Amino acid sequence: ANRGEIACRVIRTCRRLGIHTIAVYSEADKDAQHVRQADEARPIGGPLPAESYLRGDVIIEVARQSGAQAIHPGYGFLSENTAFSRACRDAGIVFIGPDPESIEAMGSKAAAKHLMRKHDVPLVPGYDGDNQDNAFLARQAHEIGYPLIIKPSAGGGGKGMQIVRNDGEFPDALAAAQRVANASFGDASMLLERYIEHPRHIEFQVFGDRHGNVIHIDERECSAQRRYQKVLEETPSPFLTPERRKAMGAAAVAAAKAVDYVGAGTVEFIVGPRGDFHFMEMNTRLQVEHPVTEMTHGIDLVEWQLRIADGEPLPLTQDQVHSHGNAIEARLYAEDPDHGFLPGSGKLMKLQLPVPSPHVRLDGGVVEGDAVTIFYDPMIAKLVVWDVDRPSALQRMREALAECEITGPKSNVAFLERLVRHPVIVEHRIDTGYLDRHLDQFTAGATRPDENTLFAAATAVLLHDERQVRGDAADPHSPWNRADAWRVGHAGKRLVALATGDHRFEIEAWGHAGNYRLHCDGQVRTIEAARWDGRTLSARIDGEALRLDVRADAGRVLLHDASGTRWRFERVPAFAWEASDAVSTNQIVAPMPGRIVLVSAMAGEKVEAGQVLLVMEAMKMELSLKAPRDGAIETVSAAAGDFVEADSVLVRFAD
Repeated sequence: ANRGEIACRVIRTCRRLGIHTIAVYSEADKDAQHVRQADEARPIGGPLPAESYLRGDVIIEVARQSGAQAIHPGYGFLSENTAFSRACRDAGIVFIGPDPESIEAMGSKAAAKHLMRKHDVPLVPGYDGDNQDNAFLARQAHEIGYPLIIKPSAGGGGKGMQIVRNDGEFPDALAAAQRVANASFGDASMLLERYIEHPRHIEFQVFGDRHGNVIHIDERECSAQRRYQKVLEETPSPFLTPERRKAMGAAAVAAAKAVDYVGAGTVEFIVGPRGDFHFMEMNTRLQVEHPVTEMTHGIDLVEWQLRIADGEPLPLTQDQVHSHGNAIEARLYAEDPDHGFLPGSGKLMKLQLPVPSPHVRLDGGVVEGDAVTIFYDPMIAKLVVWDVDRPSALQRMREALAECEITGPKSNVAFLERLVRHPVIVEHRIDTGYLDRHLDQFTAGATRPDENTLFAAATAVLLHDERQVRGDAADPHSPWNRADAWRVGHAGKRLVALATGDHRFEIEAWGHAGNYRLHCDGQVRTIEAARWDGRTLSARIDGEALRLDVRADAGRVLLHDASGTRWRFERVPAFAWEASDAVSTNQIVAPMPGRIVLVSAMAGEKVEAGQVLLVMEAMKMELSLKAPRDGAIETVSAAAGDFVEADSVLVRFAD
């Protein structure tokens, strides 16, 4: 009863266990990966969630018609919907999740806190009562003390939350929270809690079965957040001592037992700088970040869900739960971090991700050529890495992100790269508000590359083009098929035009085969012994050794500079070439390497100045080469389809 990467994730485990799967899909998802991967697929309605994935009645009817025995809700949509869970039970279909009573008990933050208080689960000081009179709430806020946070009782995902620092701010903040809560949840009831400055968000994975057993499977650190939305998750938490882990794990189990919990759930805690922890909420479903737990514990949580839903006991006891190594998850989104994380959409023209291995896992719901739709969450994939310790896992993540290339909608890859290199992450000093307080540190990277980065990109272009010419030439070993722009008596010049952001550069180049002299904006560099294997560029720039991760093709260059910053250069038309660069009064030469697509002149023909004689294709554009003067053509040295180098003489005029 879901879509995207979580549906694909569930299908993968079901296939391994020999369980037949039936996907449901909206009109917007008829060609989606979860539809392609399932054994069957059934349509359920229009593209909007309210027309399809939130139509519990339609989904249950599909289950009935198809003979399905169980429904896996994934996360989001109907996964924590009490009515849907109850409707499944009433229809005789197994809901792979907790009982509706458990969902209901944890669905209201206020009711959940009352229940947690009865079972001695630590709570943040606050008010969660039924009296919602504004004046009464103001008095409660004063008694609790500031700073204070106002939360919608029925809310989630940070919607409507307001931080208040004194009595004077309270009325307006309360009114704002009530408006959002009423619009989003249809319930304006509020909770008041003491606001813990610079907190961490640490959650515990819990699991229960129908035999009365409940265990936890250790924690996940989720403190790297933006507007209450998780950005990076890891386990184990670098902040927890063994004593804190034991105490928090026991509290998480107590919370689950308080509602007779069955299946996978997550108990979330807010943790103060001194290690004091307080119950925040319980998510009665599988979490997006569950793969980090799987990688460090060697288990399949979806398999556990399926087996427990079938009545089996938990596979492990608490003393059999052991963590190995460190795992980190980053969420790859189609969004623009430099413009308020505006969600993106469109076709994924290129989607290059690292190759899965024992150290790298990818959970995705799209492939190259698929479209990221405007109707749903713009997640492209979850990138998860594992290694023996945290520094090694962070390095794995840096390497994995460096391999990601996404063309089409903008993505958050560069943002994530800056994040995992930042000292606040490396030194595990992050708190839940850090990204919002210092977002410019992660989104406002350098806007102009330094000279060595620019010249490295140009070098990669030169090597790429030389390789292409050798590959296209009939005789790749002929010296006349080198892309060096050299001709008898003439040391040829090539021009590389690159753009990144609002900056455009034109680099003049002389030389070939990895040895070049480059000029740009008054800067000159000598490049020696440059080699590029398609992934790594090594060279000496003015005698200084340089080795960078670089990918290049006919349209762009993707490069990571010496500091690890990602640069994307687009190859653009070279405006600096004036007519005089391509023609003189007696000849026309190729202004750059390319392919002749049209020859409209022949030897002996009389032509007029400005008449188009040849058309060549270079860097995805067509260039019309025109007669420099009136006169007669002596020779034409190119034919349609020929590949030519820069400065190749194409047409000579009779004297």
